[in-house]
Amino acid sequence: MARRRPRIELRIQLLGLLVMLFMAALVTRLWWLQVARGADYTAKIAGRSEVTVRIPSVRGEIRDRNGIALVTNRASYGVDFYLPDMVRGYRDRSGGKMPVVTYTAPVHGMMTDMREADIVKIVNTAIVPRLNDLKLAQDYNAQRLKMHYRQNNEVPFTYLEDIDRPTIAKFSEHDVGLPGVDIAITPVREYRFGALAAHLLGYVGAPRQISELADVDNYNFYQPDVEGRSQVEAAMDKYLRGKPGVRVMQRSVKGVVEGEARLEPPQPGNNVYLTIDARIQYIVEKAMRSVGRGAAVVVDPNNGDILAMASVPSYDPNLFIPSISTADWDVLRQDETDPLTNRAISGYAPGSIYKVVTSLAGFEGKLTPNTRFTCSGGVTYGSKYMQCWIASKGGSHGSLNVADAIKHSCNAFYYQFGNAAGIDNILKVGHMLGLGEKTGLPLTSESGGVLPGPAWLRSTGFRDRWSNGHTANVSIGQGYVLATPLQMAMVGATVANGGTVYEPRLVDRVLDQKGNPVLDEKGQPVVPQTAVIRADFHNSDVSPAEMEAIRKGMWKVVNEGGGTAARARMKEMEVAGKTGTAQFFRSGKKDNHTWFMCFAPYEKPRYAICVFVQGAKAGGAVPAPIAAKILGDLSNLEKGEEVELASLAPAPGSFKQIASIDFGRDVPAASSNDEETADHSETQQLAGQNARSSQKPDIRPMADAQGRVIPRAKPVRSAREEPEKKRGLFDRIFRKPKRR
Repeated sequence: MARRRPRIELRIQLLGLLVMLFMAALVTRLWWLQVARGADYTAKIAGRSEVTVRIPSVRGEIRDRNGIALVTNRASYGVDFYLPDMVRGYRDRSGGKMPVVTYTAPVHGMMTDMREADIVKIVNTAIVPRLNDLKLAQDYNAQRLKMHYRQNNEVPFTYLEDIDRPTIAKFSEHDVGLPGVDIAITPVREYRFGALAAHLLGYVGAPRQISELADVDNYNFYQPDVEGRSQVEAAMDKYLRGKPGVRVMQRSVKGVVEGEARLEPPQPGNNVYLTIDARIQYIVEKAMRSVGRGAAVVVDPNNGDILAMASVPSYDPNLFIPSISTADWDVLRQDETDPLTNRAISGYAPGSIYKVVTSLAGFEGKLTPNTRFTCSGGVTYGSKYMQCWIASKGGSHGSLNVADAIKHSCNAFYYQFGNAAGIDNILKVGHMLGLGEKTGLPLTSESGGVLPGPAWLRSTGFRDRWSNGHTANVSIGQGYVLATPLQMAMVGATVANGGTVYEPRLVDRVLDQKGNPVLDEKGQPVVPQTAVIRADFHNSDVSPAEMEAIRKGMWKVVNEGGGTAARARMKEMEVAGKTGTAQFFRSGKKDNHTWFMCFAPYEKPRYAICVFVQGAKAGGAVPAPIAAKILGDLSNLEKGEEVELASLAPAPGSFKQIASIDFGRDVPAASSNDEETADHSETQQLAGQNARSSQKPDIRPMADAQGRVIPRAKPVRSAREEPEKKRGLFDRIFRKPKRR
């Protein structure tokens, strides 16, 4: 027994030590919770009585190269329903009674009966009658309200949007019967000049899946940022977005929001500057309104900057703000002239302007400017006789060199010249010029066009082998060839500057609110302000003399008798260009696609232009005069003539066939007395080239039967019965400037 006693004492000591350690840990934990972290937990308890509302960030502006703001923001006032607060208030005022609805929803893969508060009935019985008395009720979509409560009740439901100040004041000064009705001040986009540059700027909309946003769980009520849906708004979205703010509301023990505790205002995003000049954009869009369908691109041939890009018909992006109505969206989508599509970046058969590309390919293939081929009216390949356009007039061009073949736009010459160059050289030059691929501009729905060759033909699955006839078609911009007006403007710019192929630039710089360049992860500006050279014909087999032969041929097109673009001649500057006309059939009717690609002044070019018009007679009759009109106005601008920018209504679309355009210009005489000829037409075999825009905006649904408001007479009240005006939202909005 004596030996076992020390062991027992040892065990007691160990047990006591464990008890002491446990007590020490407990005391330490209590100290940590009550003293060290006491303030944090006190704040959490207080936080349970606070309601946090996320305030959307303010998007940065989109400006032109000179700093003129094209897209800004304005304050939009609306009425929001905070549905959980509304349901809670209804339950409290009705003694716990709550109208419910049942629905079936999948739970763990099985369809299950679910119950929820009948939010439509609550609104219709507790809110709408009071709004009706105040003459503030409006029809709404009850189905949308129901689905919003079921799926996104952390997001306020917008009952009214973009309302005027008298309506705001009326809302603010009256009790509508339930908590959860609040006035929201939201920054919304404003496209200052209406339809001007709409196809470049794009529009914005609410995010598709709010539940998947990173910070959605950080707030009681979540008002999301809008996001870019198309064009520059979409491509530069992450730079345009700002930092959201937060509005903290104090809630009583009964769950009623009593007022604002604090406000952290949102911060604006970065400003995006485009390469376009708003004045030039205005000039181009005004000129293009002389036609019903088409596009025009103006670029600086010395660096690849896009100075203007217009497409008609057009639309007003303000129509999409805050959201477009179902009726307005249907009008746009059902318009057969397709105002949503940017034709400047859509692919079409280029026709004869492609002969400039073929000329470069010939020189790359060791042909020379003095290489001559004879036009007798056409060329036979296999069993197919391929006609020159002049054969339809009973004539032929005879023996031609490159410059004269460009001037007369001789198909027969280029059938032979293209085959002598070889399809491989045509593909090589096409790739150098960026044909057959997208430019990479921050624009949605851009077409890369088609640069066809043997490999491309095999990839299509057509049971056809590449032949000389295919090469002949490609050589004159027919067959399977598709190019965009932007691509062909860059081809014109390359010839204008003597052979440097620049990548087109649309975004010039991105600056923060202090005017500093926004930097990427490597500490470099996100948009380098330097021209990017894609290829350089100075480093190829095309000599300066050969490039000059193409330039001279384009000069003859405009300035010599017998050229196809006499209507592009100008007194102010020498213009060099190339026309093209491709026959296209729409609904069984001829619908020519006409082109004019040019540059000016001839000696030291400052502008390269491509004008594309659908539904015109010929390239020399319609696109060429439009280009001359644009260049004339640019000349006046350079001389100091002011261009007063104004909001433009959408350019209407039309299928009207246009024979010619006359802007009342005084066209100088030709430099020779040769007979001037009208532009020719070429047969284009492909159809359905237009790619309609697929960008779907936020569409405001029409009111349904359950959300229809039936007006009723306002009851007459005595002075004693008149409810006391409550100080509420009106004071919070208009007496606190910091919240604006």
